[in-house]
Amino acid sequence: MIFALIVVPVLGLFVGVHRYLWCRLVRDTTTPGSRLRRTGTAAAFVLPLTTLAALPAERAGAPFPLQQALAWPGYLWLALVLYLTLALLLGEAVRAVALRALRDRDSEPNEGPASAAPSAAAPAAAPAPAPSADPPRAPSPSSAPTLLPPRTPALPPVAVPPRRLFLARAVAAGASLAATAAVGYGTATTLRGPTVKRVTVPLAKLPRAAHGFRIAVVSDIHLGPILGRAHTRRVVEAINRTDPDLVAIVGDLVDGSVNDLAPAAEPLRGLRSRYGAYFVTGNHEYYSGAAPWVDHIRELGIHPLENARTELPGFDLAGVNDVTGQTEHAGPDYDLALGGRDPSRAVVLMAHQPVTIHDTVRFGVDLQLSGHTHGGQMWPFTYVAAATNPTIAGLERYGDTQLYVTRGAGAWGPPVRLGAPPDVTVVELASLRA
Repeated sequence: MIFALIVVPVLGLFVGVHRYLWCRLVRDTTTPGSRLRRTGTAAAFVLPLTTLAALPAERAGAPFPLQQALAWPGYLWLALVLYLTLALLLGEAVRAVALRALRDRDSEPNEGPASAAPSAAAPAAAPAPAPSADPPRAPSPSSAPTLLPPRTPALPPVAVPPRRLFLARAVAAGASLAATAAVGYGTATTLRGPTVKRVTVPLAKLPRAAHGFRIAVVSDIHLGPILGRAHTRRVVEAINRTDPDLVAIVGDLVDGSVNDLAPAAEPLRGLRSRYGAYFVTGNHEYYSGAAPWVDHIRELGIHPLENARTELPGFDLAGVNDVTGQTEHAGPDYDLALGGRDPSRAVVLMAHQPVTIHDTVRFGVDLQLSGHTHGGQMWPFTYVAAATNPTIAGLERYGDTQLYVTRGAGAWGPPVRLGAPPDVTVVELASLRA
């Protein structure tokens, strides 16, 4: 019942938006029965159907090549729909102003010479000449009119589109150009790979010997039908260039099964750091089969922290499962991860979603490392992410606990990042005793 209450309005909105796009991009810019209208109408059906097929393809167990064939056009079209709609809504204001100006110009009275009244000051017409008394003479042969060849009929003038049609085409072309440029830029930003950010976090309990300990934090890599092995290599290379002491992968590594994505994850074996790489689950691991992925990640030389902790020089590193794991009776267990530890030691907690920060504060954690938000990924969803998460990106303090949220290294759905570029963050721990 709840599923239907969510899906039906979403599908209704999806259909309504595509109806609007068809009206503005096809119906208003083409003539009935034309080839352009037929082509545009066909595209208006095929592209959204591709998107609807791409979304459930992985969970339905579709062959991976089919998932890839559907994902690229389906997800990119989804991003184009967003920015086409926004651009066309802005174009509605332009259209309204232009039409108002045309109506005002057409309604002005015609004040040309033909309608002007004769002036009273105009001179009187000259008198007609008096008729001649001589009889009219017959025309001479030399004064007979010359016969001209028949004139070729003029070609009909080229039809000029009505002003409304011209305006509709101009708005549609401008919106299409703006949306395509936005999606193209956002796709290039994603495929270039993450940039490196650096932040220093002081911890009161951190001993002087651990001052300057560097943790490379990465999240939301989202390996799947679009982002594959090449993307993993870019992420690994970005991390290795920072020469970290430790790598923390805070969830949402994959969107798919081990069978399909094991080759894409293989470059993770090349991660280099002094104290190893650690991993906690995100919500997408539970959509993809968390248990097989945890086993496979262990085979790649990465240490999963499933409600567990380990002692490192100067502080404890702990990790909790994502809250989505509660559906599989494998949710976060703070007592298991943090119980029985020495409270005089600093503790850094890996937890995928920032919303767990309030539980983290109760357990006296010094620093929580999270991802999940993507920084909003695509404007204007940045506002949605900010409204539904305590911190969308960056470092903030909650009581005695600090929370750092990375924007993630990949993308979910459309491989588009606009207003929220991907990153790997080097968190450098600082001791107040140094």
